[in-house]
Amino acid sequence: MMTKSRLGRRCSRAARLIGSLGMRVVAFLAGLALATGLAGQVCAFQGHPARSDLLDDVSSQVEVAHLRSTIDRLVGFGTRHTLSGAPSATRGIGPAREWVRSRFADFSQQCGGCLEVETPTQTFTGERLPGPTEIVDVLAIQRGTTDPERVIVISGHVDSRVGDVMNSKSDAPGADDDGSGTAAVIEAARILSRHKYPATLVFAVLSGEEQGLYGGRLLADFARARHWRVEADLNNDIVGGVSGANGVKLRSYVRVFSEGTRSVETPEEAARRRYNGGEVDSPSRNLARFISDLANRQFRDFKARMIYRTDRFSRGGDQVPMLAAGFPAVRFTEAIENYDREHQDVRVENGVPYGDTPDGVDFDYLANVTRLNAMTMAALAMAPAPPPSVKISGAVSLDTTVSWTPSAGAAGYRVWWRDTTAPAWTDSRPAPAGATSLVLKNVNIDDWFFGVSAVSADGFESPVEFPGPAGAFASPDSPAVSAAPH
Repeated sequence: MMTKSRLGRRCSRAARLIGSLGMRVVAFLAGLALATGLAGQVCAFQGHPARSDLLDDVSSQVEVAHLRSTIDRLVGFGTRHTLSGAPSATRGIGPAREWVRSRFADFSQQCGGCLEVETPTQTFTGERLPGPTEIVDVLAIQRGTTDPERVIVISGHVDSRVGDVMNSKSDAPGADDDGSGTAAVIEAARILSRHKYPATLVFAVLSGEEQGLYGGRLLADFARARHWRVEADLNNDIVGGVSGANGVKLRSYVRVFSEGTRSVETPEEAARRRYNGGEVDSPSRNLARFISDLANRQFRDFKARMIYRTDRFSRGGDQVPMLAAGFPAVRFTEAIENYDREHQDVRVENGVPYGDTPDGVDFDYLANVTRLNAMTMAALAMAPAPPPSVKISGAVSLDTTVSWTPSAGAAGYRVWWRDTTAPAWTDSRPAPAGATSLVLKNVNIDDWFFGVSAVSADGFESPVEFPGPAGAFASPDSPAVSAAPH
């Protein structure tokens, strides 16, 4: 006789197979489940619908022409250097930001005022600033219908630069860095504002990234001042190129960078995490797993490659200040970068073009990155929040008990586990609405990592939350397990 554990594993694997084979297989397996009496017994609340009309619609509406038009318009401002100011209506970061604001205002008019456009400002001083400098972000906020304090953010930076980071006069096209990320944000706003979601969506175009990540700091301060529960920040920075300086072209995936341990971890939490695990299970890391799984299900030839780093080696982006504020955040960056195109004065030397111009952007690739971002935002916003206060117990036992606090709007939950060296969640068991614990018989707490996701009535599933402070999307009430040895 098949155990429930084996049935749970087969159900979760079948769900992934269903997603890849299509609706005829769904119908066949549904009939088989009914015939064998298994329907609703262990395969309920699979989450991740095989196909979602909403996600398909969001994906289909991304248009290459819109992305190209946005980048051409941004490049047309000559430079968007943070220190370029607004000397005219046509050149500099001031007019560029105003144009972004006008685009958000246009989208809001089209959706009946669904977007609140904000331009928070803050004065900063720093090494790459000549003196106190005003930094301005442009935000479009789409309030959620039932859980508006839960927030999903997409961001990109509008400022650009050349070789000398203090040179605010020379042309700095910034087509890929970060016109591509800004174009993805604007296109996501255009498409997603046509629908309604339980959670709030924020479309953020930031300034001051090249001078010291100031736009990200301003966004983090803005979010904290308004008591947002930021569930995800999807930072898009350099997401439009496919050709490296070595001639290699990579267009089949985008890199997704995520921190391994939480930036705001306390010494006590770090000690507990070192003892019981969680080094690769921060909320940002499980957000990256969510994105990777979504790409696997929604695309045939385009994937999200998880990189187990906060950012590229010794480099940074605007997701870093969000992490420092305690918010889950990841960075999207193209599969291979061309350093001849980044932070360069526009020129040609020995037949080699330098500078961040639009001919270095592959717009079909950028469209796929944008699709993945927009679908991720929609899927997160439609799902319940990850269940808080996940805990595990079962020391000196062959069984493991997983418990959690209910998540608002959840129609069910899914308890996940995986081998401690596995990069992704592999095994799962459903639990019904109202459940707050599940006993996994003959699953030894010593040998696996565990987590819980929440599932909506229509099959949208949250990211998996790892037990205790190490994996908490929101502040947990107590640690998952004692740090004392047994």
